[in-house]
Parts: sequence; C-alpha cells; structure tokens
Amino acid sequence: MEFAFSDEQEMIRASAESFLAEVSNSTAVRAAMSSAGGYDPELWQRLCSEMYWPALLIPEQYGGMGLGFVELAILLEQMGRRLLASPFFATACLATPALLIAASHGQKQQWLRAIAEGRLRATLAYAGHNRWDVAGVEASVVVEGSGYRLNGTLHYVLDADSAELLIVAARTPGSRRNHGISLFAIDAHSSGVNRHPQLGMDQTRRQGRIELTDLLVGAESLLGEFGGAGEPLEQILQVACIGLAAEQTGGAQQALDLTVAYSLERQQFGRQIGSFQAVKHRAADMMVQVECARSAAYYAACVAQEWLDPTGDAEVSAQLPLASALAKVQCSEAFFHCAAESIQLHGGVGFTWEYDPHLYFKRARASESFLGAPAWHRERIATQILGEMS
Repeated sequence: MEFAFSDEQEMIRASAESFLAEVSNSTAVRAAMSSAGGYDPELWQRLCSEMYWPALLIPEQYGGMGLGFVELAILLEQMGRRLLASPFFATACLATPALLIAASHGQKQQWLRAIAEGRLRATLAYAGHNRWDVAGVEASVVVEGSGYRLNGTLHYVLDADSAELLIVAARTPGSRRNHGISLFAIDAHSSGVNRHPQLGMDQTRRQGRIELTDLLVGAESLLGEFGGAGEPLEQILQVACIGLAAEQTGGAQQALDLTVAYSLERQQFGRQIGSFQAVKHRAADMMVQVECARSAAYYAACVAQEWLDPTGDAEVSAQLPLASALAKVQCSEAFFHCAAESIQLHGGVGFTWEYDPHLYFKRARASESFLGAPAWHRERIATQILGEMS
C-alpha cells in the first residue's frame, strides 16, 4: 500500500478544501441547520453538477468517475472539517455501496446513473431499536404473489425525509442474526412508506424514522438473492464505518485548528494562552489523536479500495471487518476527545451558540454512536481475533 497521496489525490484534497471553505463556512452550516430539509438544495446541485462528487465511487460504465475509496475518504475528511450539511454521506457511503455490492447490472444502470447525474438522493434504512449490526434488522418481509410485502419500523435513518430512494433491509419472520435478510430498493414516496423526521443532538445531520405498513413491492425491487443479503449488508456497514471514520478525522482536525487559533488570540495575564505550557501539552495531545485517527482511517480506506476493486488483493480485502472496526474506534474517540478539549480550552465561550466548538462536540457525540459505539466495535475486534487464534 502507498500511504502518500498521489498528485491527483492531492489535487482532489486541495480543491475540496478550498471549495468547502467557501460554501460550508459557519454561516452556511447554521443556515442549513435551520432549513426545512436540513441542507441547501442549491449547494447539493453544485456538488453534483460542478464537482461530480456523488459520481466519484461509481464505475464509469454507470456514468460515474470510477475512482476509489481513498479518493472518497479524502472528500469525507474535508466534509467533516466543515460539518457539511448534505445528503452526501447517506447517498455516497450508504446507498451507493449497497447498490454496488447487491444490485444487478440493470438495477445499477437505473439507480447508480441517476445518482451520478445528481438526479437521485438515496439512503440506507436497516436498524431496529437496539443494535447497529445485521442482527438488529427488525422489519419483516413475506412473499406476496410475484412480489413482496414489507412491514416494520426502521430507526436512525440518515436523511430519511429528503431521500428519494430507500435501500431497505428486512428479514423473513422467524429468522435470526444474518439469516433471512433481503435488501430492497424502494421509491421513498410509495404508498405504505411513512417518514418521520426527528431532530437529534446533531442538527447538522438529520435522522428520521421510517414506518412500513403493508408495503407491496415488485420483484424488480429486490437487490440480490431473497434471504441472502445478510453478508452483503455486513460489508456495506463496514464500508460505511470507514467513510464515517474519515469524516470524523476531519472534524477532529478542525476542532484542533479552532482551538489553536483561539489560544493565539485569547490573552490572560498579559499573554496569549497558547504560550502557557499546560495549553501546549493539551494541544499536542490533540494533535497525536488526530494523526492516529488519520492513519487508521486511511489504512482502512486502502483496505476498502482493495475490497471494492474486483482485481484487488484478496489478502488485503479480507482485513475489511477488522480495519473498519479499528478505524471506527480510533476516529470516534479522537474526534470526541478533540471536540471536548476544544470546549474546555475555549473556556466559558466554548459552548455558547456564537462559537463553533459546540457544533463539533455535538457531531462528535452523535457520530460516535452512529453505526456502533467504540465499546461495541472493540468487542467485535476481540471476537474476531480470538476466533482467528482458536
């Protein structure tokens, strides 16, 4: 693996950094937070038509750019720095991998091309009440004639209210764990789909609840084999964890940058507080956390890139479950540590509405639990290591 950006990747990073600094500054983020949909539709169209970012991971044969997961991680890190309020993560890191992994050629032509062209926003809906893994799938599906009938409630759905395509996971009655699970691509405006937006701690990223009530779908909505989507769904969630880890790395970096800038501006006892040794030590600890997070995120992104590539190194791609869990643990804890330290080192103004550290603190806490908390991923890591040793 090459752990340095190529010239092309550095160009992607620089252009993303400058573009997002302009369009996703503090004022723009706060405006998007207070909007009805939680994002700026005009900015979303610019991301699609000018930057072509939703097309980045999509193969060229389906209208995309055909780039890899490392390039996607580069974008996500910069988006995390700027707290971009957008349906990008739900569309590019949840729905797109699901279609790449599970959809047929015809389904990919239909939906991936629409995503690449900016005509379709999509998300993944799978979680029940208490779990983030495939065992937490609670919605039910039964065969109904030549189609299927779905019922159930899906929680913690990113951009549930604004998505136009839902990738829904449901299981056959009586099945458990990763057995009996199927994936369906469903028009979000279908009769039988009820969407309930919910405001949570992080107002820069909307979630919602989706209720399926006797939803009838045709056979063309089924992604892959009926009852055989348990393993693909696990892989989709592992890839999504890596994308989230890259985004958390960017958030941690910006929390550090905001803190350093403030410490060089704020004066106490006639000196910049950044000149005090205790403040320097805490900033140095934050920097170490950021660098460790970046290493974990980009290593996992390299693994995901090999895994998504049909000609990739099989030995490397087999590390996907472990790499994704490690990245999620390291980056979640680094982001929360840096955001909390930023609050502390800003002093009394750190959690006031006028300053930005509270926005990063809320995103850090919300993203820490999304797709599984660090303790849960540590348990998965331990289980996998013990399984390999036995």
